[in-house]
Amino acid sequence: MAVPKKRTGHSAQGKRRSNWKATKPTLTKCPNCGQAVLAHTVCTACGTYKGKPVRLKDQDATVATEEVKETKKAKKSTKKAKVEEAPKAEETKAEVVEEVKAEEVKEEASEEKAE
Repeated sequence: MAVPKKRTGHSAQGKRRSNWKATKPTLTKCPNCGQAVLAHTVCTACGTYKGKPVRLKDQDATVATEEVKETKKAKKSTKKAKVEEAPKAEETKAEVVEEVKAEEVKEEASEEKAE
């Protein structure tokens, strides 16, 4: 049986262990939710792996989120239509205000002539 003849010193021990280091785990972004996830593991936030749901409860949730996304898209399209209509309404209001002001000026002028 091999037995060391002398004890290893502190500096020799430190030099030997200088390359024995821990490495940082590689992190990637989840393609579904964007959270940082360990490589080659299921996302703890949304339960997907490679963009596909893994847990049963998460599969139900993804179906629900897809439905929500579709409704949001429909709402956005209706909002865009309303936004396009809004400037037309503002233009007509501005025209009406200008007409009213013009009528007031005419009335004031006619009152001044009457006096």
